[in-house]
Amino acid sequence: MFRGKSDVKALFAAVACATLLCACSQQHPAPKAQRAAAAVKFNTTLPTAELMAHVVDPASFVYWQGAGTEETSKGTQSLAPTTEEGWTSLENAAATLIEAGNMLQLPGRARAPEADWYRYAQQLTGLAIPAKAAAEKHDDKAVYAYGAQIYKVCTACHEEYVIQPQLKANGPPKGKLPDWPADVKAKMARYQAQHD
Repeated sequence: MFRGKSDVKALFAAVACATLLCACSQQHPAPKAQRAAAAVKFNTTLPTAELMAHVVDPASFVYWQGAGTEETSKGTQSLAPTTEEGWTSLENAAATLIEAGNMLQLPGRARAPEADWYRYAQQLTGLAIPAKAAAEKHDDKAVYAYGAQIYKVCTACHEEYVIQPQLKANGPPKGKLPDWPADVKAKMARYQAQHD
């Protein structure tokens, strides 16, 4: 039994405090970033071979074609771009390779052994970052150097995930490869002599 207005006030204060305590202890909705992350969905239905053929290979070839030299009938020709558009093309190719390394790590893309797969993908991105910076600076020597390092990563990955599995499945190739043409062999010999 309430004895007066003071008891009603005390009861009201107790109920208000209990209500506030309950409200404070309720679970808060997830922060906006967490809700957005929960909604992310990757579509990796494009086969890895097609990702390589339509994204990685074309970007790599564009970058490699803008580096080094070429032996022609007129002598040694630089392959470095001579226009702003050419350098931008190299930057675009390197940017594509940066993201390609990330795409290769999306859920469902890795092949066994996964640790090697992730290492190659991360090396691709790691090298493509300074490769892009080299193109931005129009540094043809650095473009060549980073292009060579990217090539080594690509060939190591292909050796492990393409060549060796094919050899294991089909055995070594049969027959003999044709010999190089005489003019190509002569150029190779000159090049080797210059770089020994």
